[in-house]
Amino acid sequence: MLAFILRTLMLLALALPVSAAPPQLSAVVPGKTVNLPQDMGAHPDYRTEWWYVTGWLETPDKKSLGFQITFFRSATDHDADNPSRFAPKQLIIAHAALSDPAAGKLLHEQKSAREGFGRAYARTGNTDVRLDTWQFVREADGRYRASLPGRDFTLNLVLTPTQAPMLQGENGFSRKGPKPEQASYYYSEPQLKVEGSVSRAGKPVPVTGTAWLDHEWSTSVLDPEAAGWDWIGANMDDGAALMVFRIRMKKGGTLWSHAALRDRSGRVTHFGPDDVEFFPQRTWRSPRTGAAYPVAVKVRTGGMQWELEPLQDDQELDSRQSTGSVYWEGAVTIKRDGRPAGRGYLELTGYVKPLKL
Repeated sequence: MLAFILRTLMLLALALPVSAAPPQLSAVVPGKTVNLPQDMGAHPDYRTEWWYVTGWLETPDKKSLGFQITFFRSATDHDADNPSRFAPKQLIIAHAALSDPAAGKLLHEQKSAREGFGRAYARTGNTDVRLDTWQFVREADGRYRASLPGRDFTLNLVLTPTQAPMLQGENGFSRKGPKPEQASYYYSEPQLKVEGSVSRAGKPVPVTGTAWLDHEWSTSVLDPEAAGWDWIGANMDDGAALMVFRIRMKKGGTLWSHAALRDRSGRVTHFGPDDVEFFPQRTWRSPRTGAAYPVAVKVRTGGMQWELEPLQDDQELDSRQSTGSVYWEGAVTIKRDGRPAGRGYLELTGYVKPLKL
């Protein structure tokens, strides 16, 4: 009952007119370098931020599972100087998902609340985000602990870095369109070693695996003509890391694209819009939303060809009760030039309707 009352108060507060001027949010500007570990915490002066973890797990009987953990922070237009503890200045949203082919579809859960009362927060200085009983925190030794108990499944995982963080774009300044202001600050932590457990029906099963962490924050990202994006984060078997994305236009075609490949020695090769292409190979149509997603795709980065195949076709996540969007978020295997090369995640947004941040 308390949770219902607090959520109702939040929704009523969001519906009330704001008499004070909205807060002045910071802009993402070129030339600023992301500084770690200082920037691993929250940036409440920017509109949108997320900590996003995807990965592949293996059970003792060699069964493959995919998982996703995402915490979002969003600044509202309410007066930042409002002293009320009930003022919804920041919203915290979280998604958890498990890809298990035996289940036949993606298992997922979502939560949302306004920040406050020690129950929902995104703290500055270091990664420490919480929403009710869900928490994702970076410890002093650099390891991450994720605890997300849910109705259909529970994730209890420890993620240990094995490589240095990967600054995306120009030292963390990542362009998302032709205009400089269409950008974010963005870094990744590929090749995270994962240990822990996945519980179904109250029975924990030990798992090991690898994961990819993205941390991104911005105020203005998408061009008004953008429909959404296709994104890939992949851990290669040889220790390399691949990130590729394209921003799709509402009228069709690609507005912007970029890729970065870091080899196991740490050397990074960047690919601009002219060197990145997506070629859908097979689509899957959702029986729930009717959206058609290109779940199998070939991607060109320079002279390299990558082939992606999903762990299972139905990996659609309906988050209309939290972020208001529906997207496909799927575990995929990856071949390079026709040979098995690694595993990662493919994210497809804006296929039901244009994405709004």
